[in-house]
Amino acid sequence: MTRSYASGVATKPLIGETIGENLERTVARFGDREALVVRHQDVRLTYAELNERVDALARGLLGAGLRKGDRLGIWAPNCAEWVLTQYATAKAGVILVNVNPAYRTTELEYALRQSGCRALVAAPAFKTSDYAAMIDEVRGGLPELERVVLLGSPEWEALCAGDGPEPDASSLDSDDPINIQYTSGTTGFPKGATLSHHNILNNAFFVGEGCGYDEADRVCIPVPFYHCFGMVMGNLGCTTHGAAMVIPEAAFEPGAVLATVQDERCTSLYGVPTMFIAELDHPEFDSFDLSSLRTGIMAGSPCPIEVMKQVIERMHMDEVTICYGMTETSPVSTQTAAGDSLEQRTKTVGRVHPHLEVKLVDPGTGAAVPRGEPGELLTRGYSVMAGYWNDPERTAEAVDAHGWMHTGDLATMDEDGYLNIVGRSKDMVIRGGENIYPREVEEFLHTHPDVLEAAVIGVPDERYGEELMAWIRVREGAALSEDEVRAYCEGRIAHFKRPRYVRFAGEFPMTVTGKVQKYKMREQAIEELGLSVQATA
Repeated sequence: MTRSYASGVATKPLIGETIGENLERTVARFGDREALVVRHQDVRLTYAELNERVDALARGLLGAGLRKGDRLGIWAPNCAEWVLTQYATAKAGVILVNVNPAYRTTELEYALRQSGCRALVAAPAFKTSDYAAMIDEVRGGLPELERVVLLGSPEWEALCAGDGPEPDASSLDSDDPINIQYTSGTTGFPKGATLSHHNILNNAFFVGEGCGYDEADRVCIPVPFYHCFGMVMGNLGCTTHGAAMVIPEAAFEPGAVLATVQDERCTSLYGVPTMFIAELDHPEFDSFDLSSLRTGIMAGSPCPIEVMKQVIERMHMDEVTICYGMTETSPVSTQTAAGDSLEQRTKTVGRVHPHLEVKLVDPGTGAAVPRGEPGELLTRGYSVMAGYWNDPERTAEAVDAHGWMHTGDLATMDEDGYLNIVGRSKDMVIRGGENIYPREVEEFLHTHPDVLEAAVIGVPDERYGEELMAWIRVREGAALSEDEVRAYCEGRIAHFKRPRYVRFAGEFPMTVTGKVQKYKMREQAIEELGLSVQATA
């Protein structure tokens, strides 16, 4: 029996620098090259200009009394100030706490209190969210929060003026924690994954290596900065290679992304599957010149095969890669390669990253499963977080005594080490004793020409324990009925995999990063169908 274990082959060593030291090295090599383009703010900075502003802000933070190890929250959509704050805190040794732009008062207060933030940098407002008012509402209950600085205010301008001491790079270590990101759970309060310079700098570098980046690349980053996809794979992925960060908008808008790729001649494009689906479905898609694209990353949630094929064919992204990971692993553990076959790049999440290990285990026994059989995916190596901030109990639940991060995802590994994510362990549906992986059914439904997006969940059933329900978004201009969906399944997939319930929806409940919230779908379905939750007991 060949066990489902693999370690990543490394041709380049790990980087033993802090983020600030690495940025300085990039600036020395590519100071005159464009580093940051923020379209909606009309900002263009070379590496030398970016570094100058970062240094000034780092001095401003130190001048404001922040010190190494203090926490500073940032609550804002994608903007130039976010990037400056990311690198300035790293140079000052201040731990940046990412606050989800979708948070409301209860979640904001929890994140700031749990992390012990001394300062908060925030946008005054975004879309319908009045950030300033929400901050005022919770500030009285946060005695550790000494300073709130709103972007664009005189206080922000004063910070950027750099009135303070020079950061002491020699006092910082690459293993110092530098970032806290709150992971959304389906139950309980979010957990603050604590990441070091070493964690995210190296992961960003090897993601960029996987995309073949150099100083000529221009990466379009429409994914949010508050998440690893934006600030690590995006920003740090660029600055470790001298590439340009190109930001199309404050938040995702498909037309802005397509126009940015065209006008800025971007060579790489990031997105979760729902973003690529929206771009491909844009009514003026064919009018945009996307010929500059070479590569990119689709990640964040399972990538439908049909969508991946369209991205390659219609968006000219011949070297597009799929990444798999989680916040707690900085985030990427596996990635497909440009040289992989079309099948490997559409049906797997690639092989393990350099310097990392993965294995698949039986969730019940902890024993490694044979290749080809599903098991829980575990990751070990430099990328595993330091832990959840001030939460040793939940850290111990996630990272075992041998250093393995338990992802909660179910996967299979083939003989060549390629991994296929078959679902979340908690998402697996057991119908009358049959194990069903929703991902498989979703992939099948995506082959229907009128299906834009599909999500499959399990709902309680008195007879079988669980039954399948498919949520479907139909392409614009198309019409599809429940009977037509069932007829399409007839004879093509096993009878027990055919959805009993079909629900058509204009949109799915989503996180800000584009992940479908299946637990909300399940709650809504149980209520609408009048089902008994006890049926699954």
